[in-house]
Amino acid sequence: MDKKNTLIGALLLVAAFVLMYFGAKTTPRPPAAPEIGKPASPGTVVGPNRAPGPVTSTLPATTPDNATFAALRQTDGSAKTVTLSNDFIEVRLVDFGGAVESVALKKYPEYKNSPEPFVFNREHADPMLAFTRDTFPGLDSSVRYDLVSQTATEVVFRTVFENRIEVTRRYIIGPNGPQDGKGDPYQLRHETTFRNLTDQTTVLPRAGFSLGTAAPVNASDYGQYLNVGAYSGKDLTLVDRGQLQGGGFLANFGIGSKEPKAYVESDGSFTWATVKNQFFASILTPDQPGVGVITRRVELPPFPGTNTASIGITGSARFDLKPLAPNASETFGASLYVGPKEYQRLERLGKDQERVMQFDRWFFNRIFFSRYIAPFLLWLMNLCDSWVHNYGVAIIIMTLILKTLFMPLTLAAAKSSKRMMKIQPQMQALREKYKDNPQKLNQATLEIFKEHRVNPMGGCLPILITIPFFIAFFVMLQSASELRFAEFLWAKDLSAPDTVARLFGFLPINIMPILMGATMIIQMHLAPTPTTDNAQAKMMKFMPYFFALVCYNFSCALALYSTIGNLFTIGQQMIINRMKDSELTPAPAAGGKAMKNVTPAKKKAK
Repeated sequence: MDKKNTLIGALLLVAAFVLMYFGAKTTPRPPAAPEIGKPASPGTVVGPNRAPGPVTSTLPATTPDNATFAALRQTDGSAKTVTLSNDFIEVRLVDFGGAVESVALKKYPEYKNSPEPFVFNREHADPMLAFTRDTFPGLDSSVRYDLVSQTATEVVFRTVFENRIEVTRRYIIGPNGPQDGKGDPYQLRHETTFRNLTDQTTVLPRAGFSLGTAAPVNASDYGQYLNVGAYSGKDLTLVDRGQLQGGGFLANFGIGSKEPKAYVESDGSFTWATVKNQFFASILTPDQPGVGVITRRVELPPFPGTNTASIGITGSARFDLKPLAPNASETFGASLYVGPKEYQRLERLGKDQERVMQFDRWFFNRIFFSRYIAPFLLWLMNLCDSWVHNYGVAIIIMTLILKTLFMPLTLAAAKSSKRMMKIQPQMQALREKYKDNPQKLNQATLEIFKEHRVNPMGGCLPILITIPFFIAFFVMLQSASELRFAEFLWAKDLSAPDTVARLFGFLPINIMPILMGATMIIQMHLAPTPTTDNAQAKMMKFMPYFFALVCYNFSCALALYSTIGNLFTIGQQMIINRMKDSELTPAPAAGGKAMKNVTPAKKKAK
């Protein structure tokens, strides 16, 4: 394809990356403080839930505090812990709050070559599924529950609140594989049962259950996948860490706030809620819809080798609980998934939980159908890996497969571009001859195009096809847990930049983006140049350097994909350039009328 269309494609890709990183806008509303309930007179109802009965009492509630960060909970030395385990996870439960303190993912190491597993919620504001302190005081993680029973698959806690409400919390772990296509080994079943011990109807406050705390995956994590989300059944609402920290470049233009936020409350019914980082997620899927989520930041210990605190994110899901009739019980049930962001696994869970992958979050993802293309690319990459057992080689094979499939289109476009370059002298002559008659110029131009089989838009088609795949591949790589710590040649982690050294102690040397830029430069030199626009020519020379700079700190898998694609295009263009003119310009059809020669005749020397 020619340089003009390549320039258009490169500019579109750069615009896509800019929008994907800076396109999110924050429009949070400060939460209204819930009223503290009081005993009601006969026949009245207190709080948001209506309950029958002559007498109604309401348990108290509090409001979220306005601290910049959620407090990091320190483990009580006297806390008792029990575990539930299968071949995939080890769930650690604690009696304070009767909740999930952490979940170890046995198939995923904490660090490269580490014997220790990755632990979700290792450092946290609250145990997962604990009542939050701002919604249900007296039942939160500061309260010790009694351990009622423990088996290999089930743990039960219990406590009594103010001699009025008995609260029983049950946790059940699944087997090592789904049964009848349902469930998942990374999933935990939870039930909280409230039993009214009084002869009065009791209105329970709106309950908040902790979703856990997600930490950055490394010290250079930008945080675009570090967020809390809620899915309504149609739309996924996400709140990023950056939306709470305030400031930033875009704040100078009125996008976002310059001041940090204590929390962001997102109201609205949801079918599941999540807190996640780039590769792992906890997903709470309740039996009854929730009514909103609250997002906060958490200050976590520094990463090894650094002295700056890392900033994680925590969330809580809120639910309206049913009033308790005298001596009656109500049960809140939910499933909790804590595990890797594997598309097919999440898809099997149902309720669109694969949306956690964020394949379609940004505007450019939606207009280029990333939601549909990215899963296909992920499937193809995993298929290739099943053959060669190396994700780097799998990406190369996948790239070659895609380039081969699109070869008829790119080959036709490249031939059309070369024909366009060959007729430039005739085109220039037409412009001079009909400079005062645009209608005749257009007619003569179309005749030239028809004679030489030139499609002026032919070079755009491969670009329009390639861009959606490039963008989909980019978003797929950003959240596919399969690539975490996957090695290839000198790259220790295909999901991260392939830094081999640092200049002056801070400037990274990333080889793969440099190779990508070099192949782009070679490709530019080989491509035909049908334009004489000096400004465009200068921009074309600058684009490989700019694009390599934009992609410099992205995952090296993306640069590998682009480099292999460029090498394929270089080889294809070299073949096109060596073709004889007869292969590119057809002879006039038999019996056809010859085209009039519109090239000005050279003046005879006097």
